[in-house]
Amino acid sequence: MRSKAADMSDSRQSDEVIALHPGEGGMQLGRALLHALHNAGISVLYQDREMKTVWARNMRAPWASDTADSNGILPPAQAERIRAAKRNVIASGSPERLELGVPAEDGIRWFQVWIDADHSESGAVQGVVTTMVETTEQKRREQTLKTLLREVSHRSKNLLAIIQSIATQTGRYSETLGDFLTRFRGRLQSLASSQDLVTSSNWRGAALHELVSGQVARYGSDPKRSLRFEGENPYLNPNAALHIGLAMHELAVNSVSYGALSRPDGFVEVTAKLTAASADKPALSLTWAEAIGARDRQPSEKRFGSVALERVVPTSLNGTATLEITGDRVEYHLVVPHGNFETD
Repeated sequence: MRSKAADMSDSRQSDEVIALHPGEGGMQLGRALLHALHNAGISVLYQDREMKTVWARNMRAPWASDTADSNGILPPAQAERIRAAKRNVIASGSPERLELGVPAEDGIRWFQVWIDADHSESGAVQGVVTTMVETTEQKRREQTLKTLLREVSHRSKNLLAIIQSIATQTGRYSETLGDFLTRFRGRLQSLASSQDLVTSSNWRGAALHELVSGQVARYGSDPKRSLRFEGENPYLNPNAALHIGLAMHELAVNSVSYGALSRPDGFVEVTAKLTAASADKPALSLTWAEAIGARDRQPSEKRFGSVALERVVPTSLNGTATLEITGDRVEYHLVVPHGNFETD
């Protein structure tokens, strides 16, 4: 461990080196500070008590000007605000700090402005130092973060509302606690699967094909064989991804229990088409179809699955849906308005 005496000796030697070459050291320090100001985007202005410019370094727009006006090309209100702050600093000797938003072609540019008094050896204020630092990028990041947090809060509330609805409806159509837990866990896992796709896209949503194949893959032993997907592949917004994912889950569970996916050679067909709902905003027509054998018996009583398919999902998307179960076929048809997806 070094002694204090050794540290003091090094300090004296360092001072002696600087003292031996004061001119060179001063020039090096000045050049280094100028580079630092330029690289950091800091502008510095020194003025006397009458606010006449003595020197200025790294002055850029909006501080730079072809005129003698030390406030550059700022809007009049902003320039007067800075002049008033400088007068206060000269009168009181106490520093002031301002945040300014300056209109620009690409939006508002933000600056932090520090105004400090330059005191003489006697303590009198002999000048004022103004330091300007642009904080536009930091300000934009803060605004983006606030927007994202509001979006996360909004989507979290929506997700909790969906979970609450699923829990209520699952309980209503479950005969035992065990039956409820089994069905509820499956539906939560379905939501989690869809939510993973939404999150991985930075909350943009999910591609329809990826969403459908992901839900069927959770129950089919060979997704490439058990699912035949044809047609368009629009990008669903987060709300549509969660609800259509829930619909695909209910259909897949039903198929594994009673339909085509309960057989080794069974498969389901999903077709997506864009229909001319209006001149420039087509709707998404989504169809799930599967053949069922004579031994595949569909339950006749109303269950949450059919309620979700015929009421919950279409209502949440402002769409329409029909579920048809005949002797040898199951067909679910969902029409989704354009506001729930993108085609580009």
